[in-house]
Amino acid sequence: MSDKSYTPPKIWKWDPNNGGKFANINRPEAGARHEQELPVGEHPFQLYSLATPNGQKVTIMFEELLEAGIQEAEYDAWLIDIQEGQQFSSGFVGVNPNSKIPALMDFSSDVPLRIFESGSILIHLAEKFDAFLPKQGHDRTETLNWLMWQMGSAPFLGGGFGHFYAYAPEKYEYPINRYAMEVKRQLDVLDKQLENNEYIAGAHYSIADMAIWPWYGLLAHGSLYDAGEFLQVQDYKHLQRWTKQILERPAVKRGRLVNKVWGDDEKQLKERHSSEDFKGLV
Repeated sequence: MSDKSYTPPKIWKWDPNNGGKFANINRPEAGARHEQELPVGEHPFQLYSLATPNGQKVTIMFEELLEAGIQEAEYDAWLIDIQEGQQFSSGFVGVNPNSKIPALMDFSSDVPLRIFESGSILIHLAEKFDAFLPKQGHDRTETLNWLMWQMGSAPFLGGGFGHFYAYAPEKYEYPINRYAMEVKRQLDVLDKQLENNEYIAGAHYSIADMAIWPWYGLLAHGSLYDAGEFLQVQDYKHLQRWTKQILERPAVKRGRLVNKVWGDDEKQLKERHSSEDFKGLV
């Protein structure tokens, strides 16, 4: 064990210089830091997001609804640059007091409705359009089981493994090993589930797949944190099958690009206001 020893002080105090890549935006208090209204487009749904795994869940859902012919699901997707602290504007905090992407405004009814937390957004859209979530019974419960599994498990992958492996200012053996072990256990959970099921919750594609794939599918693909070799993701054969199957869906290909501002130019779509915006990209 090579980690430096650390003795916590009696009372924790915030050090603005401690936090690595996100030290300039992380603070121990909530609320707006500057006044700025959010833009509003012409569609019933206004999404404020970034193409992180949590953001991709919702853009994939919107694109799947449109792919299914549900034109009432048209949406505008506005970029929220979390590196620049745009999630702390008064407008964004008004939609999501937790200052995390994605956040959604639904103007499709008489009373505008704010929805925050990606899982809540997926359930809202699924119920609104009666799609990708069974109405009742075993299949509904199983789908929600796996949606909640993702919501509870992904922080160990992102804020745990991803932070210490990819973003922390210094790399330490203990936290990387601790979270690598947990992530590999989670990959094994998914692999075993997919051994006897075509999709995460059973025989049908659902919001459970949309929630889990941007995190664990991209990890299995090797593109999340560039950790594929480190975690030996190729060993999870059933997860690999599912990962490739989901990746081939046209709506997934489109949804991955929305609010993306890094990587190859032809794989970025800063804002999305129409299906025409994808021309030349996918």
